[in-house]
Amino acid sequence: MDIKIEIGVEPNNGKHGHAHRDPDPRFAIVTCSDTRSIDEDTAGKALEDLISEKGWECQSRVVVTDDVDEIAAAIAYAADRDDVDIVLTCGGTGLSPRDVTPEATRKVCQREVPGIAEGMRTYSLKITNRAMLSRATCGQRFGNDTSALVINLPGSKKAATENWEAIADVLPHAVSMSTGAGH
Repeated sequence: MDIKIEIGVEPNNGKHGHAHRDPDPRFAIVTCSDTRSIDEDTAGKALEDLISEKGWECQSRVVVTDDVDEIAAAIAYAADRDDVDIVLTCGGTGLSPRDVTPEATRKVCQREVPGIAEGMRTYSLKITNRAMLSRATCGQRFGNDTSALVINLPGSKKAATENWEAIADVLPHAVSMSTGAGH
């Protein structure tokens, strides 16, 4: 019996042999900043535009101050909506004492999803070595009848857009898996 093995090649071109369409994710954006208003939030607006370009929906976009409790409350409120699958946060992921978004995210999420943050950092390190200074995290929050991913993105428009590029294509499948649809 001859068996042919090709390293690094998935059978069926990476498909799993079934016709499955992942759902279109629905988003909320929480920008964390002491210095920006909604009108000055270029990163959040850029993400909202990128979501729209994919044909997906952004249900809400807010700006909150760099305060753990305020950020946590905004994340929880957005994640607990039944029309939101993914909460994107912008800002507060660096080394400044006021950068507390990862702490707020961990406060309201039941489990971490480290691969998404690792993927963003890996992608960003190809662009700038400063990406290693990011403390961004990703987690899952489970409500009564809801489940949402919470993903921390940088606060600058350029860095938020680059990080979006790293993760956008996997988000529909992440939502599908979060609802129990499996692989």
